[in-house]
This record gives sequence, C-alpha cells and structure tokens, in this order.
Amino acid sequence: MAAETLLRARRAVVGGGEAAVAVRIRDGVITDLSPYDVDAGGAEVVELSEDEVLLPGLVDTHVHVNEPGRTEWEGFASATKAAAAGGVTTIVDMPLNSIPPTTTVAALAEKRAVAGGQVFVDVGFWGGAISGNLGDLRGLHEAGVFGFKCFLLDSGVEEFPHLTPAEFTAAMAEVARLGALMLVHAEDGDAVAACAHGESYAGFLESRPDAAEERAISLVIDAARTSGGRAHVVHLSASGAVPMLRDARAGGVDVSVETCPHYLFFESGAIPDGATELKCCPPIRDAANRDALWAALGTGDIDYVVTDHSPCTAELKRLETGDFADAWGGIASLQLGLPVVWTAARDRGLGLADVVRWMATAPARRVGLTDKGEIAVGADADLCAFAPDEEFVVDVAALHHKNPVSAYAGRTLTGTVRQTWLAGVPVDLDAAPRGRMLSRGESR
Repeated sequence: MAAETLLRARRAVVGGGEAAVAVRIRDGVITDLSPYDVDAGGAEVVELSEDEVLLPGLVDTHVHVNEPGRTEWEGFASATKAAAAGGVTTIVDMPLNSIPPTTTVAALAEKRAVAGGQVFVDVGFWGGAISGNLGDLRGLHEAGVFGFKCFLLDSGVEEFPHLTPAEFTAAMAEVARLGALMLVHAEDGDAVAACAHGESYAGFLESRPDAAEERAISLVIDAARTSGGRAHVVHLSASGAVPMLRDARAGGVDVSVETCPHYLFFESGAIPDGATELKCCPPIRDAANRDALWAALGTGDIDYVVTDHSPCTAELKRLETGDFADAWGGIASLQLGLPVVWTAARDRGLGLADVVRWMATAPARRVGLTDKGEIAVGADADLCAFAPDEEFVVDVAALHHKNPVSAYAGRTLTGTVRQTWLAGVPVDLDAAPRGRMLSRGESR
C-alpha cells in the first residue's frame, strides 16, 4: 500500500472557489495541493469522475444522536453511517435527548464510552447548561466539550430543564469566564401558546410566533453583551431577528447564528394539514420568511447551516393521526442535508463554494475545529465526492437513519454523495468503524 494518496479532481472547492487540483494525502492529512496533472511521485492515484466535485467533508455541529437512553430513536452507529453517506465527516452531538443528558462529567464519560468503537465519522460533544448544574460547567469544559447548549423554554424532555432568564444570565457569565461558547435554543416561553390538538399546521405555526424567537434572541444578545461571552443562536427560523443580530455584531457582541435545511427548503403555505413529519420547533414559516433567510445567508448575517438532526420513532411522529399537539417536534435529515441545501441553493443561482462555506468551513471555525472544513494543506483529509447534477428521489428505506421517517420522503433532490473519505481513507459502511472521539482543542 502506497504511503501517499493523490486525489485528482477536475473540479474541487478550494480557497472559496472551484479549481482543478491534485490533493496529496499522507497519514490522514493533506500535505500538498498541486495542479491536476502533477506527477504522482509514487503515490496511489485516485481520480474523480468528470461529473464529480471534490468537497471537504461537511461539519454538522447540531446533531441529536440520543444514545444512551433513547437509542430506539437513533444511535451512534446509525447516525454516523447516515452522516458518512451524506458527506458529513464530523458531527458534534447535542447533550439531549440522551439519558442521562450530557450535563455532568460522569454523563459525558458514559456517552463517550457508549460511542467508542461504533462511529463511522469523527464525533465531538456539547455539554448541557440546565437549571441546577452551574457548578458542573467548568468540569465539563475541562473534560473537552465544545461548549454548552441551553433552552430558554421547556426543552420537551424533563431531564433537561430550561434556564430562567436569571439562570441564563448566570450561566452566560460562567461560560464567559471559561472562554466557552453558549448555544441557545432561543424561544420565549411566555410568547409560546399551547398547540391545540388537531391536524392544522396553521394552528401549530400560530402557537409559536416569530415574536417568541425575537424576544429570546434579544435576551441572548443582552447577556452576551453584558458578560462579554460568546453566544450562538441555534436553528434560526424567524428572519425578523436578523437585524438585531446584525446590529449587535456591529456593536462588538460575539454572537453567531445558524439556520437549517428545512427552513431553507420548505414554506408553511405548502405544508398540508396533518403533515407532522414537518413539525419542528421553532416552526417552518412562510415563503417570504424563507426568502429572507436566504438573503441573510448571502450577506453573512446568518453564519452557517446545520441539520438539527432530531429523529424519533415513527410512532412519536403521530403520522396516523396527524395531531400536531402530540407529535414529536424534530426533523431527521443528517444524510440529506447536503443535497437539500444544494437543490435549493442551485435554484437561486448560488454555487457549491457557498454551500461548503455554510456547511463545512464556517461551523468548523466557530467551534474551534481548525483542521476541519476545508481542502487545505495541513487540514484533515476528510473529503467527499459529490455529483451535483445527479437527481434522486428520497426513499426512506434507503436512508441509514434508524427510523424510516423523513420530511423529504418522495421528493426529488439534486446532488448525490458518491464517496466519503475520513482521514484520507474511503469510508466503508460494511467494515469496522474508524471515527474518533474529539475533544475541544485537540488535533489529529
């Protein structure tokens, strides 16, 4: 076996644009970028097809794996297989909905032990900031979590209680002292109404208005400004919050924001009643709001796109009744995030370099994964071969997600992942998994 591999690609996303390139790899790291036809020099040569584009492996920093405790919803083996099949080579696991949640050092150790030996991509972990665990944050930080996730309203699971405004302010102050990043599910519980039982999507949408996000994001900005800490707003749905985020950043507040494929692909006017596979919190809003989210991505006011992969069993989606009040709120899309975003981006005249920036480079940089998210000398050789013109119809039976539930079932998407490399070696989903457990600040 050759000590080096040379990947030749007629098209590759490199340095914020596209170019023909030869990528030299040794010991899992990119050691050189050369013209496409450079002499191989004894390296094993792998040549992409003419219809393929070489991308860096995506970095999805918002994934609910749910193991241990709710492994019937998902698990590390199934989630990381789905990730690899979708061109994602690094995930960061959320501290809920596993049991126990990742809110203590002991719980983090348990989760790492369960994950070890069964992950097909590299996996990092978020810690949880909940009511009553302020004293646990430093230990979790020192144990290598990438930061902390909190809720400003009921999380939906009793073992992960939300923070009151006073508790959130105290947690932000502690996170600032640690130099860590605080991720916030930003909806104001006082502005959220109980969803009436029934099949009406309009009723569900009305129960979680834009104002709920806007009020909570205002609190996040104030706490970040006061503490001097680093904050990040997860899964932005309400585009009306963008101007206040823009103004805060212009004023020196360290706050970033993500959105998700489902907010960029769907719009509420096209969601039929009873379609609980499309229930998520915050909800999918109207077409004008979707257009505004795309515009904010284009201007850089939204930093990046992650899936918020939040799976559950088919039973919990209440597909047989279509009752939005009872259905679990979450969309499983880890394997489909790249084609979903690319399908919509291409229709808007955007390029693969944009998608790579949103789904690989920017999330990697925000969470401190400096050796991930780009094709560059010194970066991990985490890559994928993507056929951007190949269409397919989503078949839930062909997905690696544990449960055959998808908001995208039966839809035609553009772009398929043909091959994924982790540390320069093709990922074989039928072989032993080779993914690593990642800690904040470490490199290969």
